[in-house]
Amino acid sequence: MKDLKDYSLLQHNTFGISARCSRFLEYSSVEEAVCVAALLRAAGQPYMMIGQGSNLLLTQDYHGIVVHSAVKGIKPEGRQVVCGSGELWDDVVAWLVEHHLYGAENLSLIPGEVGASAVQNIGAYGVEVKDLISDVEAVEIATGRLCHFSNADCRYGYRDSRFKHEWRNAYLITHVTYMMETTYSPKLAYGNIRSELEHRQVTDVTATNIRQLIIDIRRAKLPDPTVTGNAGSFFMNPVVPRQQYETLAAEYPDMPHYTIDEDHEKIPAGWLIDQCGWKGRKLGRAGVHDRQALVLVNHGGATGQEIVTLCHTIQSDVKAKFGIDIIPEVNIV
Repeated sequence: MKDLKDYSLLQHNTFGISARCSRFLEYSSVEEAVCVAALLRAAGQPYMMIGQGSNLLLTQDYHGIVVHSAVKGIKPEGRQVVCGSGELWDDVVAWLVEHHLYGAENLSLIPGEVGASAVQNIGAYGVEVKDLISDVEAVEIATGRLCHFSNADCRYGYRDSRFKHEWRNAYLITHVTYMMETTYSPKLAYGNIRSELEHRQVTDVTATNIRQLIIDIRRAKLPDPTVTGNAGSFFMNPVVPRQQYETLAAEYPDMPHYTIDEDHEKIPAGWLIDQCGWKGRKLGRAGVHDRQALVLVNHGGATGQEIVTLCHTIQSDVKAKFGIDIIPEVNIV
């Protein structure tokens, strides 16, 4: 277990923001998580849990305790796979594909760790991790007891779960169990997967080549955070009532959309931002990526507050033009 004071979080956030925390605790087993829970109860300080920091924007030093999981391990149990919360998510996806366990390949190259996948309900290309999670193991901070939560217990929604609301800062996630498929059934309807397969003249669709295609697509449109600080998609795609969508579609017939149900449509936030002229623009040392308007970037030395200012300016422009509120997916601290 790690217990460090006045700790730099620069390597723990992909935006590359220089900030520090008063204390840093890291656990690598269930037993250590129980110890960390006891330390948190005794400390009486504010605390927060972080993963890889790929969905985090720090706006100042954190005057409290930051907790991180280093629990490792990928253990198959038939169709179920139990993963340590500190495993990198993409390493898990690679392992699953290699071992002919299917369902996660569309989620390839999403940054972050296993524990965060269960909190955030990560998703991409028509797949959400909630469709794979069967069990979340966690230590309750208030009591130190080990708990198990079913998928239904977590009440997953779009980029949402109880861990972001009434369970926020209440548990230290130690393991997540995923239920996988042993027969591959490709999901190709979302985004440009089909057109890219046709362009590559791929006729034998396998999990391996879909994973590689997803990786190639993401690398082509998303900046490498080791080169340009970013947290991937900064905003959630808004879901609007069908009547509002139809009004906008009459004015913008080329507007992309995805049907949620008979009463709601999802509109890509990146398209809305691009239509407001923000793709590739800068506001001080912060800016919008020139290939994907959904991604805000740190061009070097930007503070968290500068990125927040950019966020608010973009939100205001989208609201003024389309009447739609776009909400950050990134956790702003």
